[in-house]
Amino acid sequence: MPNIDPHIFVIFGATGDLTKRKLLPALYHLMQEKDVAANCYVLGTARSDWSDERFRREAREALAEQFSERALLRWCDQNLFYQSLGSDSQDYEGLRDRIQALEAEHDLPGNRAFYLSLPPRVYGSTIEALGEVGLNGGPGWSRVVIEKPFGHDLESARALNDRVHAHFSEDQVYRIDHYLGKETVQNLLAFRFGNAIFESMWNRDRIERVEITVAEDLGVGERAGYYDDAGHLRDMMQNHLTQLFTLVAMEPPSSMSADAIRSEKVKVLRSTRPIDPEEVVFGQYADGQFDDTSAPAYRDEPGVPDDSTTETFVALPLHIDNWRWQGVPFLLRTGKRLPEKRTQIAVHFECAPVSLFQQTDEDGQPCGVDPNVLLITLQPDEGFDLHFEVKTPGEAFQLETQKLRFRYEEAYGPMPDAYETLLQDIIVGDQTLFVHSDEVEASWELYTPLLDADLDVQPYPAGSWGPDAADDVLRTNGAATTPSTLSS
Repeated sequence: MPNIDPHIFVIFGATGDLTKRKLLPALYHLMQEKDVAANCYVLGTARSDWSDERFRREAREALAEQFSERALLRWCDQNLFYQSLGSDSQDYEGLRDRIQALEAEHDLPGNRAFYLSLPPRVYGSTIEALGEVGLNGGPGWSRVVIEKPFGHDLESARALNDRVHAHFSEDQVYRIDHYLGKETVQNLLAFRFGNAIFESMWNRDRIERVEITVAEDLGVGERAGYYDDAGHLRDMMQNHLTQLFTLVAMEPPSSMSADAIRSEKVKVLRSTRPIDPEEVVFGQYADGQFDDTSAPAYRDEPGVPDDSTTETFVALPLHIDNWRWQGVPFLLRTGKRLPEKRTQIAVHFECAPVSLFQQTDEDGQPCGVDPNVLLITLQPDEGFDLHFEVKTPGEAFQLETQKLRFRYEEAYGPMPDAYETLLQDIIVGDQTLFVHSDEVEASWELYTPLLDADLDVQPYPAGSWGPDAADDVLRTNGAATTPSTLSS
């Protein structure tokens, strides 16, 4: 683990679900390293009128099932604190005074991280309040962490960037996308740029298409209040899938520095052709069968309006106009209530220029040799599969697809939580896995026209792979209509 400077980690929205499920477990696990716990003090803050002891008790209950009780009690009692916070300037002055008092008590040098686990509508006002009371700077470093979504469209993203930059410089800002904390996502860089055999084939001469699928088997659950206003294009496509797209398509960076990597990702977005609304399919799940049980329609979920037209499924192609990728479609698909939970990238290589093998399918009809496919599975069962053709034993010269297989858990054991990776990077000041302001705006430039296009939202049965129209669009660009067939 890199050296961690002594600091205070301030969580806004500390009484919320994200703090209990992700942030506190990740911080606690990080702090179990030798001598690290003494360097990190967590100050939770929210509107609730809690005491230090109430915050510690809630933390112990949230963490008790995962960690040793004795060590947990010691950490909670020594490292956790709480400050009630309203919305006026005096409350933020009180927050500043509490931070300074803790720093004096524990002999800390004034390093501070502010994590905004808050509704997006208050990001701007919270950042302004921090700046007005001087918490955007200090004797040490100051960093602010902003959860997605960063903006609602291009105009709001630019406005939020302006408000942030009025108080924090870009090197202080960490726009967090938890997908980028997954080890398998990070390994895309190592896989591409550490293995010459693949990077030499990573272009339009060898690759026919790339499919990126983020499938969720669950419905909207308890998120209807946020989700029905946002929709799946904003909730998943504009951030998670687009980040995967840029990592797959980017040019080799000049170095592995955060600035070099993020610069290449922005170049991909700026080289991407405007999306044709005619090639975009929005869907909304209707009722259906899922795992042998009935699943309700989106409009029947708690908190969803009966006449909602919010999309729960998006499929579209992206085209990059540069030398490496000209003519290679990137086919993105994501939705809720699909047959399985799966995030995967399928790189389909070109067929051999001449087929030397004459084959027949199960019905005795002539068929070609299947092309090679590199399947990168990000969740679940993280790993890689390279599909290739072999001759089946016997007299007849027949080919079948086999695969070379690698699984992270088999090689390294359980994977670390994405939030743990990202929180460590925040504390040590590594911005590689965080989204730059230019990336945010370039991404919204692609997708905002679709928000204004008033696209039809087509129903699809829960438990299916989406609307039939999506199959048509993806098939036109060469895609398989059921991504799970490659993983079986």
